[in-house]
Amino acid sequence: MREVFQQSLADVQDRLIEIAELVAEAMAKATQSFGTSDVALAEEVIENDPVIDEKTVALDELAIDILARQQPVASDLRVVVSALRISASLERMGDIAEHIAQLTRMRFPDRAIPKGLKGTFTKMGELDVELANKLAELLRTRDVELAEEIRNADDKLDELHISVFEKVLSDSWRGEAAATVDATLASRYLERFGDHAVSVSKKIVYLATGDWVPVADDA
Repeated sequence: MREVFQQSLADVQDRLIEIAELVAEAMAKATQSFGTSDVALAEEVIENDPVIDEKTVALDELAIDILARQQPVASDLRVVVSALRISASLERMGDIAEHIAQLTRMRFPDRAIPKGLKGTFTKMGELDVELANKLAELLRTRDVELAEEIRNADDKLDELHISVFEKVLSDSWRGEAAATVDATLASRYLERFGDHAVSVSKKIVYLATGDWVPVADDA
């Protein structure tokens, strides 16, 4: 019975990694489509988002089944409960990638990135893809140093997010209303993606070390 239980826990871990990898792929394609107005790539992200949702639901059902049948305690219980919380954050990250792709599709054939902000959004997209890949690796290895790298990358994202707002609120901004809305939404999506990555990384570090340091923006 114990062997079956451990296999179930390993299955939970494998499924989390798979979902994280799908999220990383979705964000890579979403930010590429956003930067190049590649509507076909944007459609691919939108069409594949239900796959992430379905895998998240299946993982949650497995975790709930483990709780009901195995009644885990101590560290095993933390693993299962944390998996439920992590899967929820990963699902939201997949939704954010979809939102970015939807902006691309909505503005096609025009570019969704307003003039004067291409460099900023390119960097934000690169940071989000980096965060997503590091998060998948953190799930695979539980290398706590990756969590610090994720936090540092998120700090850079926050700075870029602030710079977007400073740009659109400045006297020099000449963007139309639609461009202002696009810039504000896209920047918020990309910044929030990083917040979720940090939140997930904190939960993984907790599982690896037993240490938990709550922060106000934890999701």
